Amino acid sequence: MSTQSQNEYMLIFRGTDWHNGLSPEQMQKVSEQWMAWFKGLIDQGKAVAGNPLAPEGKIVSGKGGRVVADGPFAESKEAIGGYFLLKVNSLDEAVAIAKDCPGLPHGAKVEVRPVMEQCPLSGEAVPKAQLAEAAA
Repeated sequence: MSTQSQNEYMLIFRGTDWHNGLSPEQMQKVSEQWMAWFKGLIDQGKAVAGNPLAPEGKIVSGKGGRVVADGPFAESKEAIGGYFLLKVNSLDEAVAIAKDCPGLPHGAKVEVRPVMEQCPLSGEAVPKAQLAEAAA
């Protein structure tokens, strides 16, 4: 049995400095394009969630989460700046949507990943209520 969800894909936006060098007017224009793109996907029922991520956070590691450090510290071109959760028919459709990202011409990257409905380690299914709650 496949652990991949039938129709959920995550767009992960990489690069937190793609807008460097843009004028305030250009940044405003790209921001408006990005919001229009997201709103269009919501209106079409293709996007079910999406948010930008703050540049700062915490990294928890070690047994019992004993180590808590400031982070993440990925290179800005690889840092995750946000995500969309899509509900579409195929990976190809998700990739086609990603190709419309307004940040691409300015250096942003979009990683497209299928959402799994089962944990690959335990083989247990994620209850649909948890998936719906996470998407809300």
